[in-house]
Amino acid sequence: MLLRATLAGFVLASLSLSVQAETIRIAIGTQDTTINCAAGGLLIRELGLLDKYLPHDGKYKDAQYQVEWKNFTSGAPLTNEMVAGKLDFGAMADFPGAFNGVAFETAGKHSLFISVLSGNIKGSGNGIVVPTSSTAQSLADLKGKTISVPFASTAHGMLLRAVAAQGWDPLKDVNIIAQAPEVAGSALQADKIDAHADFVPFGELFPNRGFARKIYDGSQSNAPTFHGALVDESYAKKYPEIVVAYLRAGIEANQLLAAEPEKYSELIEKVTGIEAEVNYLFHGPLGLQTRDQSWKPEYRQAVGTAIDTLKLLKKADRGLDLNTFIDDQYIRAAYKASGLDYSAQLANYAQSPLKANDALTGKPITDFKHVAEIWVKGEPKVRHYASAESAFTALQALTREGKAVRAVYAQAEDSGIKLLASQAWFASDSKGRLSAFLLKGQAQQYAQAQGGKVLDFTDASAQAAVASR
Repeated sequence: MLLRATLAGFVLASLSLSVQAETIRIAIGTQDTTINCAAGGLLIRELGLLDKYLPHDGKYKDAQYQVEWKNFTSGAPLTNEMVAGKLDFGAMADFPGAFNGVAFETAGKHSLFISVLSGNIKGSGNGIVVPTSSTAQSLADLKGKTISVPFASTAHGMLLRAVAAQGWDPLKDVNIIAQAPEVAGSALQADKIDAHADFVPFGELFPNRGFARKIYDGSQSNAPTFHGALVDESYAKKYPEIVVAYLRAGIEANQLLAAEPEKYSELIEKVTGIEAEVNYLFHGPLGLQTRDQSWKPEYRQAVGTAIDTLKLLKKADRGLDLNTFIDDQYIRAAYKASGLDYSAQLANYAQSPLKANDALTGKPITDFKHVAEIWVKGEPKVRHYASAESAFTALQALTREGKAVRAVYAQAEDSGIKLLASQAWFASDSKGRLSAFLLKGQAQQYAQAQGGKVLDFTDASAQAAVASR
């Protein structure tokens, strides 16, 4: 009897343990200052979106969740902690993401690239800047110069491809040094480097702060780039529903960004210190990158290119099977659970749409190649204009009214990327219509072909003022 009672006690004890609430860790590594990771980290955390989607039925009926967040400034240290088992999820770019996969394989483990967060199939988001005092107008002017870049970053991959496109030897024709963006900012101001290559948002942030000028955009390389989300494969197999919940939270974050880019650009500034005007360049309509979480062939290609580049840098002695490393089953399930059509998104290559009327004329905007925008200080919404001429005319009126302007934006004629108008070059055609360009050389070619002239921001604004009288 005593033996039976003892055994019964053990059985009851084991049963009680089995039904006790399991505490499930959800440890997420994010990059807050890499603002196009916002939908995989910052916004989910700040808005409490993950809690909305975590499962509480079936095997999760009695589960307790322990959500942990850790912020990083780059992908490499984030990867180190994922490999060490300290993090379950991580947000990073294609290049460090590929390194993440290699690092897991080296450790006898596996990680999965489960979703895109934000990207550009042509490569915009990465860029090269020079000090404002520099005479360089394009990458071609940097032969023999010192260019810094965060090593093993997506910008590093862009720089190597851009140098190769010039026909240069990266070991002889340029001096490439490792430098984090926060160090590079000071180096640019002190003229200690000739140029700096970096990822989102520094190619726009440094010019916005007035001590650098952008001379190369990643879209010139026509090499796709993106930031995405990764997960430890063993964690995903154990908790697939949690992976889907995380991605559903990211879907909602992207929807919020698309609906109110100004509001959430302000939130990102509050958390990171990255100016809202810069955040809007990426998150606003017709922005530098799209709110796209689907695994387009171009993004798969970007990971493959990154792996090849890692081999070139001798950072990897093995490849990765893209068919197993990139796993779209979770984002497909998240789309389905959110009532969305993943196949439709996979086929959609459009920029984040703009549906607006010209703030000057009130007429609907239909030609998006010449859109310009003004963010007036104290106004919650950016004003949209059908043309640079309309925007410059409005700018003159705002100046007369004594209203401060946070930023003026223009769409590049050739690439379609959003530019800080104060940093852009403008070319007029024979009728005086203005088109914006990133580079002076691009503007000169257009002006010559159109029988017009090249203007900087100040001259273009003055021309519009004269024309409006």
